[in-house]
Order: sequence, then C-alpha cells, then structure tokens
Amino acid sequence: QVQVVESGGGLVQAGGSLRLSCAASGSIYSLDDMGWYRQAPGKQRELVATITSDGSTNYGDSVKGRFTISRDNAKNTVFLQMTSLKPEDTAVYYCNTKCIFPDRTRYTYWGQGTQVTVSS
Repeated sequence: QVQVVESGGGLVQAGGSLRLSCAASGSIYSLDDMGWYRQAPGKQRELVATITSDGSTNYGDSVKGRFTISRDNAKNTVFLQMTSLKPEDTAVYYCNTKCIFPDRTRYTYWGQGTQVTVSS
C-alpha cells in the first residue's frame, strides 16, 4: 500500500536544469535514508545521490557540483535539483526510499523511474 511517485523528468538541452521530485505515501510513519539512482541503456544502475534522515548527503563523482539532493520530511518527499546537465546524464532516474512504519519496521521501495534526456 506504499506508493512512490516520481515526477519532473523530461527533455532538456545541454547546460539546462531539471528538478525531480519523489513522494512516498501510504501507511508510513517517516522516511529514513533516501536516494536517487540512474540507469542508462545498456548500463548498470548507478548512484546519483543519497540523503540521510537528518540531511547528510553523498553524491556520485559524475554529478558532484552539479546536482543537489534535498528532502521535505513533513511531506515524505525527496528532490533532485540538476543543473549544468550533460548528454551523459541521460538515463532513467529512480527514487529509492527507506520507509519507517508505525511499528518501526523498515522496508525499501523503488519508484518506477522518470526519464531524463539531455540533448546536445
């Protein structure tokens, strides 16, 4: 009964910006760590960025200085602000959410992915 909904993907020219959002809903008490991953055609899924429940962040080497991950705990939402986009950033972006339930159990859910395409 947990829903993870991603939005904000699309087509953008190199050098442009996009903001991705991922909202988790359902019988969730709160969210622990969250993150963004991406997968390009023919490649393995790779880390983009993660953020802990108290705001500590980590970024993949290829996006450092260009992408920013943030979260709104009150809305169970994580964001990815992407700037200075490059064609190499073209991929399906997946949201990863570690959900904490009222009984304090935890389970990780993945969003269905949102396409980001950066044109030359």
